[in-house]
Amino acid sequence: MPPVQVSRRALEARVKRALDKDQQTLRKCRPDSRGYLELGDYYIIDYNLNIIVAQNVDIEDLAREMEVFKPYEELAD
Repeated sequence: MPPVQVSRRALEARVKRALDKDQQTLRKCRPDSRGYLELGDYYIIDYNLNIIVAQNVDIEDLAREMEVFKPYEELAD
């Protein structure tokens, strides 16, 4: 059985919903922004503390760790 394709946008939404329970959110950094080299493609902020809690986040690894991206799924190109 072939793996189920999941779009990057859908994966971002899944991770955001999961992080929202902990008062956090996933943000995407634009490549032309000043902080891109430090923050990477994705970073996580905490609403309560108003700080960046994770930088250079690999969204696929994070989603698998949070169990919102199943083993039979793969990221669509």
